[in-house]
Amino acid sequence: MTLHDWIDELCDALDIEAEVDEGLVLDLARDAAHNVERPAAPITTYLLGYAAGLHGADPARLEQLAAAATALAERWAGEDDVDVAVDLDEDEERLVDVD
Repeated sequence: MTLHDWIDELCDALDIEAEVDEGLVLDLARDAAHNVERPAAPITTYLLGYAAGLHGADPARLEQLAAAATALAERWAGEDDVDVAVDLDEDEERLVDVD
């Protein structure tokens, strides 16, 4: 059984239809684990999925959301105050201040 097979079976078990970019999710999990702390990996990827559902994210939008989360994780380890702009949609932008 492969990771892709697992994803297919899990989607069936959760009664959802989803296209999953495993590489994108795994890269984000790695960045969160290495730059924040290990438990941040599953929480970060869960919240990415939640944000994707909330914003009706297509693959391009999912990549934008993941990029914002990756930027935050990469900057988390290096700075005391981190500001990351997160585009919520074409008309709205939120600045996230992390202390």
